[in-house]
Amino acid sequence: MTLQGAVACGHPLTAEAAGIMLREGGNAFDAIVAAHFMACVAEPVLASPAGGGFLLAKPAGRESVVYDFFVHTPRQKKPVSELDFYPITADFGTAQQEFHIGLGSVATPGSIQGLFQAHRELGRMPLIRVLEPAVTAAREGVRLNQLQSYILHVVQPIYKVSEPVRTIFASEVDDAALKGEGETLVQPQLADSMEALSREGADLFYLGEIGRKLLSQMKDGGQLSADDLAQYRTIKRKPLKLDYRNACLEINPPPSSGGLLIAFALKLLQSGVSTSCSPGSIQCSRRLLEVMELTSQARLDTKGNAWDILDPDYLELYRQKLAARPRFNRGTTHMSVVDAENNVASLTVSNGEGCGHFITETGIMINNMLGEEDLNPGGFHQWDQDARISSMMAPAVLQTKEGSTIALGSGGSNRIRSAILQVIVNLLDHGLPLEAAVRQPRLHLETGLLSIEPGLEETVVAELVADYPQNHLWSEQNLFFGGVHAVQHHKDLFTGTGDQRRGGVALVI
Repeated sequence: MTLQGAVACGHPLTAEAAGIMLREGGNAFDAIVAAHFMACVAEPVLASPAGGGFLLAKPAGRESVVYDFFVHTPRQKKPVSELDFYPITADFGTAQQEFHIGLGSVATPGSIQGLFQAHRELGRMPLIRVLEPAVTAAREGVRLNQLQSYILHVVQPIYKVSEPVRTIFASEVDDAALKGEGETLVQPQLADSMEALSREGADLFYLGEIGRKLLSQMKDGGQLSADDLAQYRTIKRKPLKLDYRNACLEINPPPSSGGLLIAFALKLLQSGVSTSCSPGSIQCSRRLLEVMELTSQARLDTKGNAWDILDPDYLELYRQKLAARPRFNRGTTHMSVVDAENNVASLTVSNGEGCGHFITETGIMINNMLGEEDLNPGGFHQWDQDARISSMMAPAVLQTKEGSTIALGSGGSNRIRSAILQVIVNLLDHGLPLEAAVRQPRLHLETGLLSIEPGLEETVVAELVADYPQNHLWSEQNLFFGGVHAVQHHKDLFTGTGDQRRGGVALVI
């Protein structure tokens, strides 16, 4: 039997939608678009047609390109007193976090334009067929699995704000609660909207009826205008390229920060001896943490042009700091696809957590990106007008000298960069196979707090705890540490692994 490719993502239905495209003769780009729209159905808190993201596309035999269709700030600010913008508390069980939602938290969505453009330029199946699995699933219903039920309940105040949203997500058992694991989520309006978009194209959203409904809602405390929708453009960028060990890494470039910070960390590691120690050893763990700490410091120190962080003199300064020492985007999901022709698609998307409102009569949850603390480091309402928002999202592709092609990326906000970094190190420094590289226990260091997954030797944990008095020892692997869904193509062989921390699934087709 001839293999058609591999896909890895965060839900079985998301993977199956991509698999259908590959089985029917579609390529990786048909598959990744199908996967995204299925994620909007099956992973509703993490993905939406009214969100944004980044696609790193590597067509066989051609140069790679990053489709930046992340959200964009409004062209005009409204006074804060006129905004529908307020906090809610998300309950993670062991911790609580404040999110900001409401129509005033909505940035200009990019997903529909960006993915439709990428499909038009690189796909080969009819768009109607590409979206059909998602349309069918939304209309017939999807049973919530444990992870999606957990995520929904973490942010349940958002999904109880407006009656149309609450009606869709209300439990069949208890009308006052949201759906739980095993209950069926039916989204008929979303099905109708996606079907109409597949037939009429992106103009239906940006210039047509769906856009007009969104703009009408903005009168009740939002900030988007007709110009915001009409002038939105996907930006095509050259990926940031970096040679590391025996491979070439291509990754999301500035103005987004995740890829740049991962490249900076790898540059520091490349000058060291990390290949001489075993994964999970105290030597490797300490060096990784030192590099994470310096990368965070460099992020704060760099002013002006973000590319300065890779300037040789700047890197040398941080290499010296490292040598002088004794021996950290919420609401994010990732999808990776490679096909038999070696077309590669690495896609990371986000909707924040959602602003609490559907676009009227469409079933499309609107993003709350202007309410994301991670994306507003200067404080809420301080963003520049008419600007592409930066992100930690970092879809990537690795090509090794041995002929392997690997697509990978992660969800997980600030943990995106540490998760991807550690998987790359496991692959290239330690020679671990793909699944083992993803499964290996992770560390994350942010603002002095060290988070440690279980699985390291007790003696290593004891030494790390002594090094970092502020620490959190997790009792099990957790979605906190990201979700690196990755696929690999080597000669005629395909492998894939879905990160179990985020419900990961991989299929070889």
